Amino acid sequence: MSVRIRLKRMGGKKKPFYRIVVADSRSPRDGRFIEEIGYYNPTTQPTTLKVNTEKANEWISRGALPTDTVKALLKKSQVEG
Repeated sequence: MSVRIRLKRMGGKKKPFYRIVVADSRSPRDGRFIEEIGYYNPTTQPTTLKVNTEKANEWISRGALPTDTVKALLKKSQVEG
């Protein structure tokens, strides 16, 4: 089982916001997930980003791989990984 840290799209049409979730790589984008570790809203000025750094570091140490987008967001929030 390969675990990924990725974005789950939420919100209405043309008003997206995203939750940062830990999910099995085989599950659909907006489907089942293991744990929610933060959220990201690119539509606000300035953009809103909140990440539980303890949980993110814990999942990365367990072997969860962040997607490219999430890796950039985690870097902004000073998560080591």
